Amino acid sequence: MLTQSHPPQSESTLMKVIKLLRWDKPTGRLILMIPALWAVFLATRGIPPLPLVGVIVVGTLATSAAGCVVNDLWDRDIDPQVERTRDRPLASRALTIQTGIVIVLIAFACAGVIALYLNPLSFWLSVAAVPVIICYPLAKRFFPVPQLVLSMAWGFAVLISWSAAVGKLDTATWILWGATIVWTLGFDTVYAMSDREDDRRLGVNSSALFFGENATNAVGIFFFLTAVLLGVLGIVMELHIGFWIVLSIATVFWSIQYGKLQQEDILKPYGQIFRQNVWIGFIVLGGMIMGLVF
Repeated sequence: MLTQSHPPQSESTLMKVIKLLRWDKPTGRLILMIPALWAVFLATRGIPPLPLVGVIVVGTLATSAAGCVVNDLWDRDIDPQVERTRDRPLASRALTIQTGIVIVLIAFACAGVIALYLNPLSFWLSVAAVPVIICYPLAKRFFPVPQLVLSMAWGFAVLISWSAAVGKLDTATWILWGATIVWTLGFDTVYAMSDREDDRRLGVNSSALFFGENATNAVGIFFFLTAVLLGVLGIVMELHIGFWIVLSIATVFWSIQYGKLQQEDILKPYGQIFRQNVWIGFIVLGGMIMGLVF
C-alpha cells in the first residue's frame, strides 16, 4: 500500500482549495465546457447571445468544480492509496471533510444561481444532472462501466445548453448528445487506463478493466462512433464544407491516438491523449461554426 504524503506546510489554504476544485488543472474543466459550447453554437446556427455563452462557461466551471469535490469526498480513503491521487487535499488531509462539504455546497449554490438565468426546461435539466454528478464517484464501487455514468453527466451539458438557447430539444440535439456520450467514453477510458493496476488492487471498477485486453479497441470504436455521429449531425443540420474538413482532421487525430494506444511501449501516452482531446474538441467547435456561418 502506498504511503500517504502531505503537501508542504507552506502551501496556502487558497491554493489547497484551488487544487480541490482542480482549477490548477484546466484540462478537465475545458473538456466539459466543449460539448456545452458545441450545443449552444449549433442550436443558434453559430450566433449565440454572448450573455448565454458567459453563463454556460461559468456554469460548467462551477459544476465541474462541484463534481471534483464530490468525487474527492467519496474517495477520500481510496485516493491516498493511488499514486496519481494521493496528494489531493482531502486525501492528504490538507483540508478537512467539513471544509470539503462547505466548498461543494458553495459550488452547487453558485451553479444553482446561474441556472436561474435559464428557461424552465434548462433549469430542470440542470436539477436532473445533480444526482448523476453526485452518484458518479459511487458508480465505480458497483457498476462495471462507471465511465458511462460520467458520460451521461457530460451529456447533460449538451441538453442544458441546447435547450437554454432555443427552449427545446430536437433530433439534432440527441445526435450531438450521442456523440458526446461516446466521445467521453473514449477519452475517459484512456484516462482510466493509467489507473488499471491501482483500480484492480483496490477492487474498484473502470471501463479500462471492463474491456480488459480489448480496451484499446473499445477506445477506437468510441472515437469512430463519435466521428460517425458528428457526420450524421452535419448532414441533419446541413453544415457546409468547413465542418467536413475539420471533422476529417479530427478523425485523423483520433486514428493516430488509437494507433499510439496499440503500440507495445511500456509507457503509454494516456495523459497526453486525454489532453489532446481538449484541443480536438475546440477544433471541432471551430469546424461547426465554419459549417454554420460560411
